[in-house]
Amino acid sequence: MTVDVRPAERVDDELVSAFAQLIPQLSSSSPPPTGDELAAIVGSPDCVLYVARVDGRLVGSLTLAFYRIPTGLKAWIEDVVVDESARGHGVGEALNLAAIDEARRRGAKNVSLTSRSSREAANRLYQRLGFKPYDTNLYRFDL
Repeated sequence: MTVDVRPAERVDDELVSAFAQLIPQLSSSSPPPTGDELAAIVGSPDCVLYVARVDGRLVGSLTLAFYRIPTGLKAWIEDVVVDESARGHGVGEALNLAAIDEARRRGAKNVSLTSRSSREAANRLYQRLGFKPYDTNLYRFDL
């Protein structure tokens, strides 16, 4: 199985439809993005929306976001999702490696992500790739 990972360059019906299938596998509380919302991500210079294909079929995605703060350029991986039919075949690894390479190319100081502890396979993957648990408290203020 060959995994092809590339940044999404345009928003079309295939991309919108793929996200309609992928997002419910990631979150039961967030609706899939609209075409306009995907276009805002694809068009942002501070984000890269990666899509993974196997045999031409879009089976996964990852969003890499960049932000500059006084201590340097940081990168954050968000919303990694692989279709359940393609899990265990290196899709998540390929998506993450593409993001790490881009963060390195842009000169980011580090790449961060969060992952629920219930996502055991994903957590094993992140540790295998070299991500290390960071001792911090994550706080969230819901708006």
